[in-house]
Amino acid sequence: MIVWQMLRFAAGGLAANKVRSALTMLGVLIGVASVILLLAVGNGSSVAVKESITSLGTNALTVSSGSAYGGSRSASSVKKLTVADAKALATDADPGAIKSVAPVVTTSGTALYGNVSYSPGSIVGTYPAYFETANQKVAHGEYFTDDDVLGSRKVAVLGATTAKQLFDTEDPVGKKITVGGTPFTVVGVLQAKGGSGFTDPDDVLIAPLPTVQNAFTGFGPVNQILVQASSADSTASAQAEITRVLLGTHAIADPTKADFRITNQASLLTARESTTKTFTVLLGAVAAISLLVGGIGITNIMLVTVTERTREIGIRKALGAPRAAILGQFLTESTLLSVVGAGLGVLAGIAGSHFSIVGIKPVVIPESVLGAFGIAVAIGLFFGSYPANRAASLRPIDALRHE
Repeated sequence: MIVWQMLRFAAGGLAANKVRSALTMLGVLIGVASVILLLAVGNGSSVAVKESITSLGTNALTVSSGSAYGGSRSASSVKKLTVADAKALATDADPGAIKSVAPVVTTSGTALYGNVSYSPGSIVGTYPAYFETANQKVAHGEYFTDDDVLGSRKVAVLGATTAKQLFDTEDPVGKKITVGGTPFTVVGVLQAKGGSGFTDPDDVLIAPLPTVQNAFTGFGPVNQILVQASSADSTASAQAEITRVLLGTHAIADPTKADFRITNQASLLTARESTTKTFTVLLGAVAAISLLVGGIGITNIMLVTVTERTREIGIRKALGAPRAAILGQFLTESTLLSVVGAGLGVLAGIAGSHFSIVGIKPVVIPESVLGAFGIAVAIGLFFGSYPANRAASLRPIDALRHE
């Protein structure tokens, strides 16, 4: 009964100053919603990165130019990767460890179809093995073949986004497009993978490697070599075989001076998860400041409330109200402010997570909802304790004399 009376008095006190109470709750609401949304964005970014990396498959390895981690070769002495390196991997490596090899060059350009002009995110030149290694499945049409590569045929496979931008609802297969003055026949459209953060894996045009080299990049080094291990269990042996073969083709005796680096999906995933975890923590820290500001707002409002109701406090104490009753009433008011504001903040945060933010689909962390709500209530108690204690400590005679 006493608790019910305190709640009734607290609600009445807050209702007497509706605008002030609403603004205080708004501060708490913003703080709680910020914590939930920003942590959800960080978590959503982590999920998107993980899905993007694992979509390549657990047995995919990427070979890139540059000193290996911990390597000591200077940039001027680094030998670029070439098609010859890829062929050496395909022929000299243990076939029990390596299943397929695909050299990759990337460039950019503008594609034209009729009156439609569009620049894909990337133009990729590669071998047919690329599609299986990169887990790129065709939705319409077919992949280009080894014969297309040998004949340097001007054929292309489009990502879902590129196909949509150029052809809208029209079927692209069999149609001709022009890229940088070179005509290409579309032979297939890839299944959509979906965007992941700021990049769109479906915004791509893929063509035979010699065709892209002849039309755009020249017959120089390749950007990377994509290697598919025979199985997920043979990834380590595949990496060892890649190292052995490339050290030989690059005439390097000391492995610590390797001018290439090999990245497998497990190590890449670990590195990205570590980065996104730090990103999430930073977002949470920024959002926590909003909760702190909301707590300071509660303190200010409650101090004003105590000052305005000083004579009321004096009358109640003169009539025998104990210190605990005064303390409890003002603590209840500050807690009620934070509870209602936090509850509305939870609803706002969950509702906001249904929309993409900077290209990322937020994924709400249940612990963040409970944590933000609990912290908001604790902040209400903590920051409301000083004004409540100040009210409870007033002497009746001093309170009654207050103007």
